[in-house]
Amino acid sequence: MKYAVLIGDGMADYPIKELDNKTILQAARIPAMDYIATHGKTGFAKTIPDGFSPGSDVANMSILGYDPVIYYSGRAPLEAASMGVPLTADDVAFRCNLITVEYGRIKDYSAGHINSDEAKILLKTLDTELSTEELHFYPGISYRHLLVARSNLGAETKCTPPHDIIGQKVKKYLPSGIDGKFFSGLIQATMVVLEMHPVNLKRIAEGKNPANSIWVWGQGPAPKFTPFRKLYGKSGAIVSAVDLLKGIGICAGMEVIEVPGATGYMDTNYEGKARAALETLRTKDLVFVHVEAPDEAGHEGSIEKKIQAVEDFDRRIVAPILKHADDSGEPFIILIMPDHPTPISLKTHTKDPIPFAIYRTDENDPDETEAFDEESVKKGSLGLVMASDLIGMIVKT
Repeated sequence: MKYAVLIGDGMADYPIKELDNKTILQAARIPAMDYIATHGKTGFAKTIPDGFSPGSDVANMSILGYDPVIYYSGRAPLEAASMGVPLTADDVAFRCNLITVEYGRIKDYSAGHINSDEAKILLKTLDTELSTEELHFYPGISYRHLLVARSNLGAETKCTPPHDIIGQKVKKYLPSGIDGKFFSGLIQATMVVLEMHPVNLKRIAEGKNPANSIWVWGQGPAPKFTPFRKLYGKSGAIVSAVDLLKGIGICAGMEVIEVPGATGYMDTNYEGKARAALETLRTKDLVFVHVEAPDEAGHEGSIEKKIQAVEDFDRRIVAPILKHADDSGEPFIILIMPDHPTPISLKTHTKDPIPFAIYRTDENDPDETEAFDEESVKKGSLGLVMASDLIGMIVKT
C-alpha cells in the first residue's frame, strides 16, 4: 500500500460576498479534488487542539499524526531542525520575520516576499551588528529566518505572529512579559540597522517594500519526537518549500526531499514537487506534500490569487498524483485537506475544523459527497475527527 497526504495550506475559507457567498473551494475549479471527494469518504478534521493557537506548526503536526498536546514545543525549533541549527538544552529558537514597517505600523509581514539572496545579506548584517554570545541570527528562505537565544532568554516572552496584526501599530504588539523589553529593544535596534541598508534602498527604488525591521515570534526549545516509523510502522518523506514543514519531517525521522524552484509562494515548482513525490514513493510508503501558496494568498487578502493557488494545487499536484494512483495497479490511498482556514476576510488563520477526503483505489464504497468543499463534506460518513488520528486511520485500515 502507498499513501499520499496532499496539503493545500490555508485553502479553507468562509463564504465570500464577491463570490456570491461561495467559499474559495466552492468557487475554484478543482476537478481532481472533487473526484477524490465523490469517489472516497469525507469529513471534517480538528487540526488545532483546544488551548492552541491556529498556527501551521500545530496544524501540520496534527495532520502528520503527532498530537501537539504531547509533542509541541514551538514553531521556531522545528524550523531550526530544518535549517541545521543545533539547539542545546537551554537554547530558545525564535521565528524571525523580515517585515515592512511604515508610519509606525506593520505594513507587510513578508517584506514583499523578499528573495532569499537579499534576505541573506540583511541577516548577515544583523548578525554582525547585533549578535552577542547569547544571541545569533540565521538566514532561512525569503522572509522566514531564525534567531537563537541562549540561557533560556525569551522562553516566557509573549509574542504575536506578524501576519495577525497587519496594519496595527508596532508599539502595541511589541514582545511583552519576561524579557519582553529586551526583545522589544532588539526589534527597534534592527530598524536602525536596516533602514538605510543598500538592499533596502535598492528595493525602495524598485518600488518594492523594504525589509526595514525584524519581528520575533513562535519561540520554544528543541522538540522531542517519536520517529514516524516507530509510531506507524511506515517509512515516510516530506515535500515542502517551507522550513517549518521540513523541520517537522526531520524531527519525525522522515526523509526531507529538496525540490529546486520550490519557493513557498505562487511561483513554486508544482510539477517538480509532484515528480518528487511520485519518485519518492518508489522507495517510501508515505509521502506528505505541502503547498504554501493558498495560505500566502489568504494572508494577502487576495481572492484572485487564492483561487489561482487552489486551482494550481489541484491541477499540478493532486491531478498527477491521482492519475498515478489509478494507473499504478497497486493499492493506493490519497488524503487531501487544508491544514487550517486562512479566510480572505480575516487575512489570518482560524481554528475552524477543515474538510478532508480519503480516496482508496482498492475500494468502491463512496460517500454521497458531491464535491470537495466546506459545505459538501457535511454529507460525509467520517464526521468530525481529530487530525492527529488521521494517519492512524489510513495506515491501519
